[in-house]
Amino acid sequence: MYQYIALLRAINVGGHNVKMAELRELFTQLGFTNVVTFIASGNVIFNSTDNNTSLLQQQIETRLLNALGYAVKTFIRTPAELTAIAEYLPFEQARLDAAAALSVGFLDRPLSKQAHHALQLLETEIDHFHCHQRELYWLCTIKQSQSKFSNTVFEKNISASATFRGINTIKRLAAKFPLS
Repeated sequence: MYQYIALLRAINVGGHNVKMAELRELFTQLGFTNVVTFIASGNVIFNSTDNNTSLLQQQIETRLLNALGYAVKTFIRTPAELTAIAEYLPFEQARLDAAAALSVGFLDRPLSKQAHHALQLLETEIDHFHCHQRELYWLCTIKQSQSKFSNTVFEKNISASATFRGINTIKRLAAKFPLS
């Protein structure tokens, strides 16, 4: 049995409201066990006998599209991966301490050289980026709501899908579901 965390894009944002009980039921219908949601922003922890995360991601996306009527991009990580993400220091500690926010963008795969270059063009005095494996770390020196960078801007300019979570949410999630 394998434990996973599914980080879903487009859950309870932009008019796409989904009750967590409904989300848990949809995951249970896929044959997953020990399904738990964590805060109402599309974080689902579940167990599966399958260790093919690409197949699991595809199954989840298809099920959610059919049930909800819109695409829900899904990013799957293991508890070990989530712990490593929570502990990773993408910037110097002094910069992290001075920043208003640090968020992590979950990606399907590491960014290509071309995508990485396009991301560098989005950097400003306010927004700073660091890529590590399949994650994009976004350091914002002011409130994120005041920044011109967003998930939509990222996806338009980089031609890749992502879902972002604040580092505190990731740390709380990693602590709640430690390595089993």
